[in-house]
Amino acid sequence: MNLNLRNDYTIIANRQLTYKTWVMTLRGDTGAITSPGQFVNIAIPGKYLRRPISICDYSHERGEITLLYDTVGEGTEAMSRMKPGDVLDMLNGLGNGFTTVGDFCRPLLLGGGIGCAPLLGLARALKREGKNPVAILGYNTAADSFGMDRWFQEIGVEAYIATVDGSVGTKGFVTDVIREKGIEGDYFQACGPMPMLKALCANLDIPGELSLESRMGCGFGACMGCALTTTEGPKRICKDGPVFGKEVIIW
Repeated sequence: MNLNLRNDYTIIANRQLTYKTWVMTLRGDTGAITSPGQFVNIAIPGKYLRRPISICDYSHERGEITLLYDTVGEGTEAMSRMKPGDVLDMLNGLGNGFTTVGDFCRPLLLGGGIGCAPLLGLARALKREGKNPVAILGYNTAADSFGMDRWFQEIGVEAYIATVDGSVGTKGFVTDVIREKGIEGDYFQACGPMPMLKALCANLDIPGELSLESRMGCGFGACMGCALTTTEGPKRICKDGPVFGKEVIIW
């Protein structure tokens, strides 16, 4: 483990977006972040294990990191009570992120629920490389949607929403948006629940990458708690991923 990945970060904002989703902005050393799709591992006072959270967005110029998180347990509940000025002990720039260079021009950025989070920083990076991404964000219902489509639109990225109950956007899943709107892409990059990722691999006849979610012990590859069997042998989601090419995943 590179001990330089561990630093203290000061919270500058922590805002509630929906009944369960929050956005936190922190200031500190961003030098370990090398690609969108990496994650941080946060020490929560009184808890033995750190909490892994995807990096939503980051700015090396401002020294800022943006995190989106759902309150799903005691650790994230504790995060929601943190205030500006509080200091967090974090391991930063963990894992391997998404590809931003390559022989593709119009990548589809496909997110499900809180899995939408890392796609914003990815969209910025893709645009810097001259790509033309399209974001499609899936939720169960309008109450789960936290306005991220507007964040994409503000940076000049076409964005659509799907909800399972049809309460906002297209009724159904992200694949239904693709069909309904006639959206074409030559690559896809996705993050969300495993059933969603499995369905994307089965239905999209284009190459792509998947960011996998997993419970993690250490977050940097030592404990083997997030091991995954792939076509290339055992891989650690925290160290070898969390982003993998769709061709190596065994469903």
